[in-house]
Amino acid sequence: MSFGGPQWPQQGQGQGQGQQPYGQPQQPYGQQPQQPYGQQPPYGQAPANPFPGAQGGAQTPDWGALADASAARNQRKRWLLIGGAAVAALAVGAAVATAIVATNNSNDEAKNGGTGPTASAAPTDTASPAPTFSSVAPLPPPNPMDFISDAKKDKAPLSAESLFPGKKLTMSGRPYQKGATSSTANCAAVTQGALGTVLKNNGCTRVIRATYVKDGVAVTVGVAVFPTDEQALKAKKQASGGIAPLTGAGVGDFCHKTVCLRRTNSIGRYVYLTQTGHTDGKKVTTGDKPVFQTADDLGTFAFNQIYARGRAQASAAAGAPGE
Repeated sequence: MSFGGPQWPQQGQGQGQGQQPYGQPQQPYGQQPQQPYGQQPPYGQAPANPFPGAQGGAQTPDWGALADASAARNQRKRWLLIGGAAVAALAVGAAVATAIVATNNSNDEAKNGGTGPTASAAPTDTASPAPTFSSVAPLPPPNPMDFISDAKKDKAPLSAESLFPGKKLTMSGRPYQKGATSSTANCAAVTQGALGTVLKNNGCTRVIRATYVKDGVAVTVGVAVFPTDEQALKAKKQASGGIAPLTGAGVGDFCHKTVCLRRTNSIGRYVYLTQTGHTDGKKVTTGDKPVFQTADDLGTFAFNQIYARGRAQASAAAGAPGE
């Protein structure tokens, strides 16, 4: 049935005055005309039946329109159900995805060894007091030079064996055999030239010597001891002459009536000196590399031994209670 279309005559009405001819235009929708007896009302409007008992007076329901309306309502219900199911499925999917991401993160952290609790998850103890730190800066560690610069602090035992231990030494792969050693408080007695007077005038208290030999080159290294570093430095600057060669223990006479290499240096309250030459009495020249190398090695060894003395005393002082 088409809305607003033509109406066929109802059964039992005949061709009387109330019949609406085929093709006659319908009244506009919603307009209520004064309808003669037997004339059909517009679509969807209940007829006014003055003779309810008469045959044909009761109108037949529009079953097609009712069926269309019912189908529309059912379709709306189906769409509502489908939409609700889709929303529920999305919510469940989001919850499952969140759970999977959380599980994957947990597995990654465990596989990588973990990083411990995060700052936000770390428990806090507001009742515990915050750590406090002293505003007083800690004292610096003792300086080894402080101990080897003043006799009042330099109290460690001092002897030829403590300065020149063992029977030989090796410097940069070069081995030296140790000969005789000596220690004396008569500083001037173990010197050559004007060195004795210089040592005595500056307060020398002891001279310790040792001789080493390698491949026909001998060296005597002497360490002169003073009360303070100022006195030792002054003696170094005034030095003239040299330390007397020490023979014996397999080492013959050397550096007598010939040219030898003399060197003088100081560290703290110690002056260390070397006298180096050939064991066969040959004069030392500027091209005698073995002689210069031997003097360098034994001078470095003496320096290291004196500084190690200060370092050992500084370390002991740092670990002593009350220091």
